[in-house]
Amino acid sequence: MSKIVGIGANVCDTLITVSTYPTEDTKQKASSTVVCGGGPCATGLVAASKLGGDCGFIGNFAGDASGAFLKEDFEKYNVSTEFTDIKPGSISFSSWVVLCSDTASRTCVFDRGNVPALVLSDSQKKAIADADILMVDGNEMSAAIEGAKVARENGTKVLYDAGGLYEGVENLLPLADYIIPSEEFSLGITGCKTAEMAAKVLFEKYSPEFIIITQGIKGGILYDGKELRSYPAFPVDCVDSNGSGDVFHGAFAFATNKGFSPYKACLFSSGVSALKCTHVGARAGVPTYDETIKFLKERGVNEF
Repeated sequence: MSKIVGIGANVCDTLITVSTYPTEDTKQKASSTVVCGGGPCATGLVAASKLGGDCGFIGNFAGDASGAFLKEDFEKYNVSTEFTDIKPGSISFSSWVVLCSDTASRTCVFDRGNVPALVLSDSQKKAIADADILMVDGNEMSAAIEGAKVARENGTKVLYDAGGLYEGVENLLPLADYIIPSEEFSLGITGCKTAEMAAKVLFEKYSPEFIIITQGIKGGILYDGKELRSYPAFPVDCVDSNGSGDVFHGAFAFATNKGFSPYKACLFSSGVSALKCTHVGARAGVPTYDETIKFLKERGVNEF
């Protein structure tokens, strides 16, 4: 059985790299185009798997060519698809991402497709109960909430990659052991002016083991109800930031499952996320465990 399982978005990404962002109503030549797997939960699972974790996805694939690609992509990265199903006649969740070389920014246009909503089977519930960590990202909300309840009943930790203010999020947050929102999410849902204030409000309201608010190039903050502690981001020559947050969450799940303390897991995950940004493709760019440790030691991170 997989030690880290996930319920959430699994997306077919088309990455289009340009030197400068296109002007409206013009034509522009791309320097490269890459098709790859994406989505917060799915990419997080791939990241954890590439680092050495035992991972599995719980969900549905569309019956189109993109669905077949996404299934094969999981299998390429040793993420189990044992607890998945193919839905013939449906269209995959897809996105088109413009990567601007001049600014190292990315702009995304997406189509959610029409894959039927996930309804957990008994075997999928057992996979959650037998796992150490369940990753959720707010997509497949009904199944995520049910899965989180199964996790809570069986001692499986729930890691919530909170990046979007989806309908029903207030029902999922109380079930999460590790709440890891973006700064935008944390400020939006709490109405707070700072991430530090938002961390305290979220902790008091939902009582997780800890809150980690990711802040992009600023790093982030960890709050355990007693101490606020910052962790750094590591500057690199960025060629593709798309999916770096997803990779952070997957790396954190792996590190926590490995026994790292929350702060050490933040440092590790920040290093993994930085290295990912030096390559095109959220999944292809994930480094190995040894590459990450070497990167952190070279930057004076003594915890490793």
